[in-house]
Amino acid sequence: MRVALFATCVNDAVYPSTAIATVRLLERLGVEVDFPAGQTCCGQPQFNTGYRRETEPMVRRMARAFAGYEYVVTPSGSCVAMVRDNYPRIGAKAQAERRGSELAEAADALVPRMYELTEFLIDVLGVEDVGAYFPHTVTYHPSCHGLRLLGLGDRPLRLLRAVKGLELVELPRADECCGFGGTFALKNPAVSTAMGDDKVRHALRTGAEVLCGGDNSCLMHLGGLLHRRSAPLRPLHLAEILAATEERPWTEGARTEGARTEGALSVGRGPAKGAAPDGLRNEQSWSGT
Repeated sequence: MRVALFATCVNDAVYPSTAIATVRLLERLGVEVDFPAGQTCCGQPQFNTGYRRETEPMVRRMARAFAGYEYVVTPSGSCVAMVRDNYPRIGAKAQAERRGSELAEAADALVPRMYELTEFLIDVLGVEDVGAYFPHTVTYHPSCHGLRLLGLGDRPLRLLRAVKGLELVELPRADECCGFGGTFALKNPAVSTAMGDDKVRHALRTGAEVLCGGDNSCLMHLGGLLHRRSAPLRPLHLAEILAATEERPWTEGARTEGARTEGALSVGRGPAKGAAPDGLRNEQSWSGT
């Protein structure tokens, strides 16, 4: 099976270790992973701020970049929700304005093939035990887009419960928003911070070592609040937990080292030197193993 990785802007710019971990995980499960170099932002920041027309070129580019792949997989519920929920709206609006059917056709072509990582593992590959090893105490934060728009349900929890050595601790009031909300955090910083503080307080009460989630944007927000408290709770993406094995365990410096990989993914800029730990397999496909 051959799939395309949609890395997302946040992972490309700040957390390349998550995208690398996604590739390692999928390849361990027998999936061939390509990284189409033409991919770029899905347009969520622009659309959520009211710039619908400015989002339209990104819809077209996304459809072109991932044409020909049976599945497009991404470690980001919010970006999948953007494509799945808003691309059809953008296409329908353009048609209503009598500007043609191109955008609607682009949405129709891409939406059914776009999968959040846990959806792909559970629903397509049919696996819960991915052979991971993570001997730490973990609590899980379900991000709003995955919880409400995608309806991920217990998929992430089923994957975590199957990880060898992992102790999963329930997060109180888990269904509450962390306060990030993309541009919401910029427009309403005081409210965003207060919501994040609530989430951090509940997470710290679990006594967990790791705060796990499926969206690095939320984890970035919570990580900043934890850092200001000098709290001993480490935010970590689910993909990095699932990619860890006894032979290749996760280490405290893994995320830092991934971030130091120069030009780690180079979304929208073509393949870069050092795009993955062991180099490029070819111009549009790379391996992290």
